[in-house]
Amino acid sequence: MITADDVLDGSAARRVATVARIARPVTAVASVSVVIPAKNVAAYVGETLASALAQGEVSEVIVVDDGSTDDTTAIVRAIRDPRLHLVTNDSAGVSAARNLGARHASGEWLLFLDADDRLRPGAVAALLAAARAAPRAVLVYGDYNTIDSEGRQIGRRDLLKGRRKPSGDVLARLASGNFIVNGGIALARADTFRAIGGFDVSLRYCEDWHCWCRLAAIGEFEFAPKLLLDYRLHTANTMNAAVRTPQDFFPAIARIFDDGLILARLPVGAAAGLRRAAEIHLVTYSAMQAIRFGRYRDAFAYLGMVGRLSPISLPRAAIRVVLACFGI
Repeated sequence: MITADDVLDGSAARRVATVARIARPVTAVASVSVVIPAKNVAAYVGETLASALAQGEVSEVIVVDDGSTDDTTAIVRAIRDPRLHLVTNDSAGVSAARNLGARHASGEWLLFLDADDRLRPGAVAALLAAARAAPRAVLVYGDYNTIDSEGRQIGRRDLLKGRRKPSGDVLARLASGNFIVNGGIALARADTFRAIGGFDVSLRYCEDWHCWCRLAAIGEFEFAPKLLLDYRLHTANTMNAAVRTPQDFFPAIARIFDDGLILARLPVGAAAGLRRAAEIHLVTYSAMQAIRFGRYRDAFAYLGMVGRLSPISLPRAAIRVVLACFGI
């Protein structure tokens, strides 16, 4: 197995090119471990677990309780399925919980599902099919729709039929903005995830984006154009737009563009422009979330930030914010 250190040692370009050429066929019985960090999610975790255990291709579901004080663990323990395992993490944070779950996982592929979201029927099968068609991929991913706290659909991403996201060498595109958004739509090769060190526990927000960028630095991605997840938006979300601002996300940008593994794979001279694109992306995302939560004054303020960063990017950002009003 080629590790992140291997990429950085010697000629990065030559070693990464070698990684990209390695094809690892996905067997018909490929094993998938679903890792679910959970903290005080008694209202949702039962539904989330049901959606994961309904996936026939899932070999195990690992719930990592991160110091819950409600009935979360009781609900998990009450479910009788030999594939379900409960691990405790003692309030170490979501990244540490995911990393702990990954260390306990035995599957060839990992799926990181949030404890308030739910997988759609056939989601894992669709991802494995995409992986079989792309044996060089270290991560395969699809798309999601959004639901509210009661489970009602609020997103209209089904209107984006035929939309394609990047496949292959996606690092530069990914460094300019997180197009995966939610780990519940992705399968990552377990050995590659461990090779890059998992999630950075020092990041409070966008730690998944940083992780995906490190994976993209040593392998290819493959997109499956299907809606695979119901992503719940409500006031308890970690990324809740009711309290988050663009400044909360900027430490992740700094981490990505100070990461030697990522920088070694970016085109020469491209980092500055990609960093500015990432800033615009996250400020636009903040404006979109503010609109969804009725924070219209903040949304306009964030669009003003986009205009100051790059006037030419403002029209596109404004269109994305308008589409967010309609759940797109």
